[in-house]
Amino acid sequence: MTVASGVGSHPGDDQHAYDEALRIVLDLLGGDLPYLPEVPGRGAVADLTGRSLALLDSLGADLQPAGWRLTGSGGGVDHRRAVSLLAQDLDALEERTQDFTGSFKVQVAGPWTLAAMVERPRGDRVLADHGARRELAQSLAAGLTTHLADLRRRVPGASLVLQVDEPLLPAVLGGGVPTASGFSRHRSVDAPAAAALLEEVFSAAPADDVVVHCCAPEVPFVLLARAGDPGLSVDLAVLTPGEYDALAAAAERGRRVHLGVVPGLRPSPEPTASSVAQRAERFCDLAGIDPASLVLTPACGLAGADPAWARTALAVVRDGARALG
Repeated sequence: MTVASGVGSHPGDDQHAYDEALRIVLDLLGGDLPYLPEVPGRGAVADLTGRSLALLDSLGADLQPAGWRLTGSGGGVDHRRAVSLLAQDLDALEERTQDFTGSFKVQVAGPWTLAAMVERPRGDRVLADHGARRELAQSLAAGLTTHLADLRRRVPGASLVLQVDEPLLPAVLGGGVPTASGFSRHRSVDAPAAAALLEEVFSAAPADDVVVHCCAPEVPFVLLARAGDPGLSVDLAVLTPGEYDALAAAAERGRRVHLGVVPGLRPSPEPTASSVAQRAERFCDLAGIDPASLVLTPACGLAGADPAWARTALAVVRDGARALG
């Protein structure tokens, strides 16, 4: 059966926006694949990087003018704020899901995107240091174990789906991540090294299912298949027809394909459930994929939308999934 979900981010800049996003997700997607919303407009402590750093085990971080920097075992005040805000968001989730049963998704930045975004204690990206990036991945894996166990306690009826966000993975593999100076690029990471850290995080996380989300072009499908073979989450608009075969192969192996079929920002004309279903059906016909393998989602960028469109986009993908099914 085709179901609907979302990538994770929502518009807004305060706690009310988070509460409203959580209500909308549970109301619209309660019978599909609801998720823990992210409202990055609340600040760096609430965006993908800050939220993921809040999960680290035995590593701290601090927010600098250039962004997040690791600090060793003791985090700074912003790191503590990130930890506190995540706990507050989970309290709200627990309160609203007392009788919830079904699949539920949570999101985290992957080890390579974190390594490309976060600096070492002495500066420059973690990506530049083999030992530092492995330590970061191990800390993330251990923190995810604790985080998912906490979620199982809070929402005991949930079957947990872990979405690992790796928007910078293609740049990491292609040597496209700039150094701190901006005048050069970090060396490319070879596929075996990239797969090893990904698999370490996937295997350590006690989720019922794992899916990797990458909204950038040139998703490394072959590498991901070798690194634990997770489900795949991509935006249809950036796919090339030549990449359809990789998604079809994943579906044949029993992996779910999360497909971004509705723009993150309000388009004109606005899509309807019927047009979304037709677009997804054409994709399935071209790729040779059973529609039951699909999870329909909005594309990336919902955090920059107006709140009304965020709700509409989720409603449209939900109704489109029903029509496709």
